[in-house]
Amino acid sequence: MKHRLVILGAGESGVGAALLGKKEGYEVFVSDGGMIKENYKQELFDNRIEFEEGQHTTEKILSANEVMKSPGIPEKNEMVKEIRKKGIPVISEIELAYRFKGNSKIVAVTGSNGKSTTTALTYHICKTAGLNCAMVGNIGISFAKQVAVDPKELYVVEISSFQLDDIKEFRAEIAVLLNITEDHLDRYDYKFENYINSKFRVIENQTKDDFFIYCEDDEVIMQKIPLLTIHTNPLPFSMKHEVKKGGYIKGDQMMLRIQEERVSMSIYDFALKGKHNNYNTMAAGIAASTIGIRKEKIREAIKNFHSLEHRMEFVAMVRGVEFINDSKATNVNSTWFALESMNKPTVLVLGGTDKGNDYGLIAELVKEKVKAIVCMGVDNKKIIEAFKDIVPVIVETDSAKKAVNASFKLAAKGDVVLLSPACASFDLFKNYEDRGTQFKNAVKEL
Repeated sequence: MKHRLVILGAGESGVGAALLGKKEGYEVFVSDGGMIKENYKQELFDNRIEFEEGQHTTEKILSANEVMKSPGIPEKNEMVKEIRKKGIPVISEIELAYRFKGNSKIVAVTGSNGKSTTTALTYHICKTAGLNCAMVGNIGISFAKQVAVDPKELYVVEISSFQLDDIKEFRAEIAVLLNITEDHLDRYDYKFENYINSKFRVIENQTKDDFFIYCEDDEVIMQKIPLLTIHTNPLPFSMKHEVKKGGYIKGDQMMLRIQEERVSMSIYDFALKGKHNNYNTMAAGIAASTIGIRKEKIREAIKNFHSLEHRMEFVAMVRGVEFINDSKATNVNSTWFALESMNKPTVLVLGGTDKGNDYGLIAELVKEKVKAIVCMGVDNKKIIEAFKDIVPVIVETDSAKKAVNASFKLAAKGDVVLLSPACASFDLFKNYEDRGTQFKNAVKEL
């Protein structure tokens, strides 16, 4: 009897898992309650993988030996409840990829904010050093698909809490935990503790030969660490004090101390600017040193890295008004980091699908830096309520074009228009990329 793997959800991770399962000789069936995108459907056809869309056929799903659940599907989904009730093991796509990765090494990056930037920078350093590596996970192609189609010796993986929820044996030789702030609480019974536990699963299976890179300035992380039995080598990083092993910034100098190799570098040479990016750069630098990359290569890569699309991305200067696309800011903390790095009067574009946001977190920064708020969402009541007493002008819009036009009218020469929504994008857009692209296109039409 072949091992029957049923995959729920046919997005990037679902199709990646299907390709890997098929390659490894599993009997694979893919089921998506919605409609499957054409490109993914074509891949399933080309690889002769059985699938269904727009429905879940209970008997086909419950005949599984194992279920791979896509990270976007919550536990409260009726089909998931049925699977759990029957006691069928549920794994995540990163668990499946781990199972077949061979002797390859893993750098796993997680945290509430800065994951994509840190993952991309770590990968860029590894690439600059000539390593045979790939950037996978939440950024780029799925881990499972990479393992199936083009295996590498090193994987730099961006991992969300949802992907960590269903791991069993997944283990990263190098685990990076950047920060933990309240996010996705709707998926964790509105209990912050559940979300914290989920993030810390990144080190659950680590051994004494592995490394745990974490931010010593993050209170949530530092409160949790003493409560855990950690088997791995700790490498903290800080901007508040020196650390014996790990990384720190003192004045304008970054110091990395790992094993015998020491790397020092001026923060003015960092390609990525802003305090939050100093943390991301330290984390990536420590990860690279831990792999054994030479300091010259680390310095070179940190100097010439280009930041990511939709993350504090400069769009254009129009008649003295600067436009910045930070559409990837899907939670309040991301917006806090964006605002913190603003040094011009700011027109802030906010709004979308609320994930249980506490706007009080950015109230002080908004008061100090924001001259007007442009809401871009279907329901903006919560934003208006939060800021009506501290921001003189709040305007409501329901499209990227209207938001850009309204912002441009409100901005004066020397101001900045910052799209940093603090919300998910699903009310008006397909995803945060679509939101950012529509924003950029609207700016270009001004």
